[in-house]
Amino acid sequence: MSAADRWLRRHPVAGAVRKRLVCLPHAGGTAGAFAGWAGRLPAGTELVAVQYPGRQDRLREEPIGEMAEMADRLAEALRPLLDRPMVLFGHSMGTGLSYEVAGRLERSDGFVMEHVFVSARPAPHRIDGEHRHRLSDEELVAAMRRLGGPDAEVYDHRALLPLILPPLRADLALLDRYRPERLTPLRAPLTVFGGEDDDTCPVGDLAAWADATTGSLRIRLFPGGHHYLRECEEEVVRAVSDRLSTAGAAPAP
Repeated sequence: MSAADRWLRRHPVAGAVRKRLVCLPHAGGTAGAFAGWAGRLPAGTELVAVQYPGRQDRLREEPIGEMAEMADRLAEALRPLLDRPMVLFGHSMGTGLSYEVAGRLERSDGFVMEHVFVSARPAPHRIDGEHRHRLSDEELVAAMRRLGGPDAEVYDHRALLPLILPPLRADLALLDRYRPERLTPLRAPLTVFGGEDDDTCPVGDLAAWADATTGSLRIRLFPGGHHYLRECEEEVVRAVSDRLSTAGAAPAP
């Protein structure tokens, strides 16, 4: 199986593929988080959802706890898809990973993303130290329940915890260790999404993502907390689709 087949869940579109929207889920999340977006994007847009190792159909693979390794491997998986314009959408943990992957493909392949969306997490160079991956199982479950959202009920099933907690803890370790002092700006324009009541990502912190691009920066807020993405899915998909419809081709390298 190729790297692309392991990492990417591609949703077919009617007719020719004109561009691709690659979606990167949150810590502990799966490619299925974006399944509801399929068929609701502009004509010719292929939805590609990233499946991190260590969960669901990749359960037997070791989770990755370092950002550099995760970004290197995902960039490699995306290289066969660079024949069309590409847009990234990263939610929570997916924000830093989107930034890192976009930067790698700019530097090594001369490929500039048509657009990058980052959602529900401050810019990584503005985040203080976190140590959530060191929490006990009980503390970690309690922390995830406090975040709420449609997936919180899974933590009520103790029999599932040995499957759920290892990849979640690896994802949190990746985030806790990822502390760039400064950002190398991307050439791609950025849109920052956030929940109006997200205690983990205050609205005032979103503007710092301007350091991540030499292009334009837009900020858009939605009702809800950290999991506004599910609560406002129709509105979010519409906002993403509007950008997909109006964005031009990526700048020439």
